[in-house]
Amino acid sequence: MASGSVRKSRGKQTGVVYVLDDHSFLGIPTGPFSGSRPSDPLLAERAPGGAAKRILDVCIAATAGVLLSPVIMMTAVLIKASTDGPVVFAHRRVGFGGREFYCYKFRTMVCDAERVLQEHLRADPAAAEEWQLTRKLENDPRVTFIGRILRNSSLDELPQLLNVLRGEMSCVGPRPIVRDEIALYGQMAEHYMSVRPGMTGAWQVSGRSRLSYAERVAIDADYVRNWSFWTDVAIILRTIPALLRTQETS
Repeated sequence: MASGSVRKSRGKQTGVVYVLDDHSFLGIPTGPFSGSRPSDPLLAERAPGGAAKRILDVCIAATAGVLLSPVIMMTAVLIKASTDGPVVFAHRRVGFGGREFYCYKFRTMVCDAERVLQEHLRADPAAAEEWQLTRKLENDPRVTFIGRILRNSSLDELPQLLNVLRGEMSCVGPRPIVRDEIALYGQMAEHYMSVRPGMTGAWQVSGRSRLSYAERVAIDADYVRNWSFWTDVAIILRTIPALLRTQETS
């Protein structure tokens, strides 16, 4: 999770959504940011797959939202009953065309996660090096007990169905990243920002947490360069067995 501060919002007032704000980075154009859908329909048509990919996204997300609504409701109740704080975590990610959007997840961390992270990295040099290399921690002190279960099953990502319906994400695409990671992508950042980030992708069915950061970037870039409709279908079909291999999820 990138650095930032909690800002007041409708979600924070209702105790449902926790919103993390960040500062601008690398001059990426974001326009007036309010958490509303950022996608330009004309730009969207120029993305790989165009209207056909968008129709597939809406059909899958709408169907999954209906079929999984009992799971979504039970997960929300479980989080609210077992931990203090909001149910949903909204964090800014870089999307198609460099535009930012709020990416939704069920909250899996303590509310003061940034403070906990910084204290842990200062106290543990090995963890600091791991974070620098992978932007992940194998033993993350921020993650709650319920959160670890949600992450291992990827249930924490179900709220991203709303991001797909809003046109901010795709069912299949590169891993959504924060602005600070753009610099780590180097020349491949252009590939990343030419498509919508995905709920699943080639990175997820290729090993996910076992991959190094450089490998994840290369896989994302290769997906964009060689995109096809049937590649998306194949990734969707491979996602379920990949999720069942919990050692590959986070």
